Amino acid sequence: MICHFWSASVARYLLFPLCLVYGCTSHMLRLSYLLGLRKVWRAPIPIVIVGNLTIGGNGKTPLVIWLVEALQNRGLRVGVASRGYGGKAKHYPLIVRHNTTTHQVGDEPILVYQRTRAIVGVAPIRQQAVEAILDYSTVDIIITDDGLQHYALARDIEIVVIDGTRRFGNGWWLPMGPMRELESRLLSVTAIITNGGVALPGELSMHLLPGLAVNLFSGEKKPVEKLENVIAMAGIGYPKRFFNTLYTEGVRPLKTISFVDHQSYNLQALTKLTTSGQILLMTEKDAVKVRSFAKKNWWYLPVKAVLPSHEAQVLLNTICGLLPFSTTIK
Repeated sequence: MICHFWSASVARYLLFPLCLVYGCTSHMLRLSYLLGLRKVWRAPIPIVIVGNLTIGGNGKTPLVIWLVEALQNRGLRVGVASRGYGGKAKHYPLIVRHNTTTHQVGDEPILVYQRTRAIVGVAPIRQQAVEAILDYSTVDIIITDDGLQHYALARDIEIVVIDGTRRFGNGWWLPMGPMRELESRLLSVTAIITNGGVALPGELSMHLLPGLAVNLFSGEKKPVEKLENVIAMAGIGYPKRFFNTLYTEGVRPLKTISFVDHQSYNLQALTKLTTSGQILLMTEKDAVKVRSFAKKNWWYLPVKAVLPSHEAQVLLNTICGLLPFSTTIK
């Protein structure tokens, strides 16, 4: 709906004044940090930012998980800092533990923790999240999930994830378009990762590979194409990507239901989505929010980021080059 508004609706031009205000404010804020007018805090260990230029749904969190696992496989102790979008804890910062809820920290920190068991620190102010990680344990490097525009935190590497299909839409700042910063910002980042579509020269390609479908109630796993009478739902930045993945894997949902990114769920509302004999199939990001009250007919489909081996090695070499000791790259 919103993508159609940005690309086809004449009414979007009514938002041009707000677009200019947003863009000028964003530009001046970054400039104030570059000129030293605002204080930048630097952590005692390397910081890798994984972010985007547009609003969500680009595949940023899967890339964070891929980076964490790849660095862990090379013997590094990795921390992850997150804003915890959607979380409503009474206080921050928080370190994610096995009993931390999505109500406290949002869905993405829980997902990263469950997949990687990395130390995940959450706070709206990224410095506080990083400091919490450093106070909690010794780590070699910290990756921040989002935060490209959080210039109060010094960074050693900036990685931008682009949706290879949608790219930058109409190219305008919010709210007239999808941009947090203009495309020219890519000239100053370390790496550009293109998720799906066709990577342009200078960009690294990435795609999301689905795994086995997992039953939320029993933990049973099976190929997703074996599921029948599927009602598919997605509360992510770009639900259509999840539905397209299902079609590619041979699943023809009876119905697809889109929710807003970081949508909160309850048992009553989700139970109404299916009737007897139907399966409710969701993303893993949705699954972390409903696991505590899951029904027997609820399944989720995990995905993992995949990068060509040579491009992956180049990126990991760049990151490991920040460290004061040598790390073997496989």
